[in-house]
Amino acid sequence: MAAGAGEAFSRRREVAATSARSLLLTVLGEFVLPAGEPVWTQTLLDALGAVAVEEKSARQALARTAADDVVFSERSGRRVRWSLTSSGRRLLSEGAARIYAHGTRSEPWDGRWVVLVVSVPEAQRALRHQLRTQLAWAGLGSPAPGVWVCPDASRVAEAHRALTDVGLGGSALVVVGGTHGGLSDAELVAQAWDLRELEARYAEFVDQFAELVPEVTGGVLAAQVRLVDAWRRFPFLDPQLPAELLPADWVGARAAEVFHARHEAWAPGARAAFAELSR
Repeated sequence: MAAGAGEAFSRRREVAATSARSLLLTVLGEFVLPAGEPVWTQTLLDALGAVAVEEKSARQALARTAADDVVFSERSGRRVRWSLTSSGRRLLSEGAARIYAHGTRSEPWDGRWVVLVVSVPEAQRALRHQLRTQLAWAGLGSPAPGVWVCPDASRVAEAHRALTDVGLGGSALVVVGGTHGGLSDAELVAQAWDLRELEARYAEFVDQFAELVPEVTGGVLAAQVRLVDAWRRFPFLDPQLPAELLPADWVGARAAEVFHARHEAWAPGARAAFAELSR
């Protein structure tokens, strides 16, 4: 796999886990990317401190993020400020688009599936893991070994990019169309995704944020960072299936309502608090 693809794969894995680096990426995507301006080291340390990240861990996360070509530093007197690299802006912009759009789909399903058939030898475990991660990010699930599916025909380009990223672009079969007998659409969903685990994660998100009321301005900043950091995992975990293929009382819909309402309500206070840290 090419170095660039490997770096992108590594960064996407960060989206699925909560850590000091994940929280840093959230801060960068939520505040630094929209502003388009450099940010002082102390500002980032203070923002991460608001969500209980110790300074040592914050500095390590910043160093790792710089090593991955997401940010770069420049000295101004005795102080250091950080800017996003071009690849960092692309990474965070892609993530922001996926995060903020997640849970907003409402178009009726056209009944078509993307079906991908690809074989990776068992001995090539690293490649198999990379492929699984890339295809999951593209919204595909696996109902059987070597077979991946997605009920969103518009994601066929993402499936092709995922295959190309891991060097399998010329050795896979990709088909778009409807099912004709055999497994029903509902049965195919049940075999390709564990919706019970996903439902439990959404329920936990709702429990954590639905009734949360930040106490002070600094609390709004921390709440917004926690909110976005928790939500940013769902585009990686949830293929965002059409409503026609989900339970009628799907808790993911409630979780999306909570996220978008809280994010909109907290955004002004959170931006103001971050701007105050930047002075």
